[in-house]
Amino acid sequence: MRCGEVQLLKMAKKSKLKRAIIFPDVHFPLHDEKALSCALQAIGIVKPDIYVNIGDVGEWHNFSAWKYKGKKLPSLEYQIPHCEQDIADVNAGLDIIDKELDKHKVKDRYMLQGNHEIWLDNFVEKYPYMTEYTFPIACRLKERGYKYYEYNVPLKLGKINFIHGTYATTYHAKKHLETYGANIMYGHTHDIQRHTLTKLDAGTIGAWGIGCLKDMSREKNKWLRGRLHNWNHAFSIITFFPNGNFQVEVIEIVNGKCVVWGNVVEG
Repeated sequence: MRCGEVQLLKMAKKSKLKRAIIFPDVHFPLHDEKALSCALQAIGIVKPDIYVNIGDVGEWHNFSAWKYKGKKLPSLEYQIPHCEQDIADVNAGLDIIDKELDKHKVKDRYMLQGNHEIWLDNFVEKYPYMTEYTFPIACRLKERGYKYYEYNVPLKLGKINFIHGTYATTYHAKKHLETYGANIMYGHTHDIQRHTLTKLDAGTIGAWGIGCLKDMSREKNKWLRGRLHNWNHAFSIITFFPNGNFQVEVIEIVNGKCVVWGNVVEG
């Protein structure tokens, strides 16, 4: 191979784009099956290099801070079978995602802790000898190949940061951007928002709230007590350029259908 050809190959390698697919707020086992199916099928279309789950992968109802609010806390012996069911349900959901990631050889995997996962840590604080119930251990994240980030510790890829989410105000994208002062993507609020900010010397930065993949029905969200919500089913695809710049696509799923790169996907 001639020197010029070697140089061209090196340049091509350096300029290779990388892609990530981002799943928000799945809330196993209260996930929306059609929405999740759409997101999983997108993995096969995009064939990403990176997978990021930005937290609340589980509902964790039986670990919930609200389940026994105003009630007498039952014995640990009573709680354990219910907690074990939560762990089994979330692991079964992760198995579904991991199967698709394995199929398409997605090696870089990140799991962010959501506010629902904090409930497991709170449980272990109350019962310190139950360390196997911490989220990373209960869901075998290390064995599954995930790099784990604790609640709202930013994961930075290229020039964008990922957290579960801090604010749920009306204009939460604006609030996240003003607070963190950098490109940031998050879930937590279950709806889609974007806000950008341009500074004279620093250029433009943005914040993206990317919805959820959970069941949005009243039946599965009785805690809302019938209140209406503005949630959206969605996930995100990010293309990274060699210099760390990126392009964000937020793929909204409407009635179990979406379009990914010209492909109609139906859950």
